[in-house]
Amino acid sequence: MNTPTVTFTAWQALTTQADGLSESPFWHPQEQRLYWVDIPGRRLARLKVSDRMSAQVQAQGAVEYWSVPEEPGCMAPVAGGGVIVALRDGIYLGATWGGKLELLAAAPYDTARLRFNDGKCDAQGNFWAGTMYEPRDQAAGVLYRLQGKALQAMADQATVANGLAWSPDGKTLYWSDTGTHRIRAFDWDAASSTLSGERVMHQAANKPLGWTWDNTSGLVYGGRPDGATVDAQGNYYSAMYEGHRLVKFSPQGDVLAVIETPVQCPTMPCFGGEDLKTLFITSSRHGRSEAELTAMPLSGCLFALRVDVPGLPVNFYRP
Repeated sequence: MNTPTVTFTAWQALTTQADGLSESPFWHPQEQRLYWVDIPGRRLARLKVSDRMSAQVQAQGAVEYWSVPEEPGCMAPVAGGGVIVALRDGIYLGATWGGKLELLAAAPYDTARLRFNDGKCDAQGNFWAGTMYEPRDQAAGVLYRLQGKALQAMADQATVANGLAWSPDGKTLYWSDTGTHRIRAFDWDAASSTLSGERVMHQAANKPLGWTWDNTSGLVYGGRPDGATVDAQGNYYSAMYEGHRLVKFSPQGDVLAVIETPVQCPTMPCFGGEDLKTLFITSSRHGRSEAELTAMPLSGCLFALRVDVPGLPVNFYRP
């Protein structure tokens, strides 16, 4: 049976000045802004966006950047104002945009080899962030939860932690390892703070030897799971890095749709807009070839697509 596909011509470019590798987008409903990080650029970003619950999504003004001292892996909004951000050496609280960063928890790992990567908040207001092992030759990545100022390891055995998301009822946690092309699911019990029932929700095929982005060798590659989000029906949307697509999975791991993207390397989707029916994606140009960037000059930019099924509102960090 053929998988339904949405062509990339439906996407609207929200930015035209590319980041190195944009990640961790979230929609701030009170501010009507889209936030994200530029990892190699060592900066946080935000942009006022209007969709007026219509087919048109428009940026309102210029992107506002905030330079930070180290690579930001992810961030989330804070109840009462500000952001929480995971930098290489720890997790920080920024009470005002562009202001001073307050260290909440130092990184519990060797910062020469590991750094924080993908993360977000749960419904209880705790901040979660996974790590990536930069040599990428072993599964040394760990998923941490910050409760107050205490970090707790919740899961491990990842090379590049990504794809963190929860089901609408909060009882299933999804976590992917980009290095092994695997998306895992866990049963999550917030009352007892335990993960159990680990299983593989989806195992993507590895990159074929000799594959190139333009498939001149005739080899096919669907990409590897990067950042992710969940819609109100519980479907999981995974950005497939190097796959030129988002894949929409059912909670059981069935492929429901393949949504082509205007870039080869989408990095993370999120839902936003007044009705949560705008699907945003970040993307990467970091380390890509000159030929690819010539063919896809907006690599590293942000895009928006109006969809029929809304997403879930962002969870705020509650100190």
